[in-house]
Amino acid sequence: MPDSLSLMIDSHSHIYGTEFDADIHDVVSRARQAGVTHVVMPNENLESLARLRHTHRLYPDFVSMTIGLHPEEINRDYASQLAEMKRILSAEKGAFVAVGEIGIDLYWDKTWRAEQMDALSEQLRWCSEFHLPFIIHCRDGIDEIIQVFSELNCPVPQGVFHSFTGTEAHIERLRQFGDFFFGVNGIVTFKNSHVRELLPVIGLDRMLVETDAPYLAPVPHRGKRNEPAFVAHVVSYIASALDIPSEVVSRVTATNAATLFHLPL
Repeated sequence: MPDSLSLMIDSHSHIYGTEFDADIHDVVSRARQAGVTHVVMPNENLESLARLRHTHRLYPDFVSMTIGLHPEEINRDYASQLAEMKRILSAEKGAFVAVGEIGIDLYWDKTWRAEQMDALSEQLRWCSEFHLPFIIHCRDGIDEIIQVFSELNCPVPQGVFHSFTGTEAHIERLRQFGDFFFGVNGIVTFKNSHVRELLPVIGLDRMLVETDAPYLAPVPHRGKRNEPAFVAHVVSYIASALDIPSEVVSRVTATNAATLFHLPL
């Protein structure tokens, strides 16, 4: 583990999942010891909301919740799920720091492409209505996201493209619609990853760090369950790649996350 840094925000972590049921208190303790001051927990579907709420009750000052329908969760009942989520969002103003995890995922299956685009459009409109940023998940869906942005009947809101693994050209296309943030996680440490080359293109001022725990553990923990404490490895790798101090990376990315999600530093 790199030396503990004084300020890190894990901007995307599923520590409410069953993978952490046995040792969540230890996971949070290790995160605090590593220098993590806050964790943003992205929602996936209606069922996961109960688990988010439980974790938030345990650590109300350490974690924040979002609400949204993950693109891989979209099927025949997506409209009813969205209706209930919007009702919750309207009834519980202030409970959520973002709309997410939303987006387009056509990596495994293109069956629900049109429905994913419709759901993304609707949830982006929630961002404008409730003054919240988005957290977008995108795999093999940049063209579809850009089409949704182009056809949106309101200004494209602010947000973050989580676990971004696109190209420089993708970044340039997206920036036609806004000065978005991009989430960097353990993938940047993988041997054959091209994300390292994207770091100067993204720029530290538009970068968030994340784990996507329990997935995508960084080197030297690749293949193991990921957890928020490991975000320190991501920070250290970025610092080395950009030739700047780790403390600068942790401070700037934490400030970025606090600004986007309206979190206290």
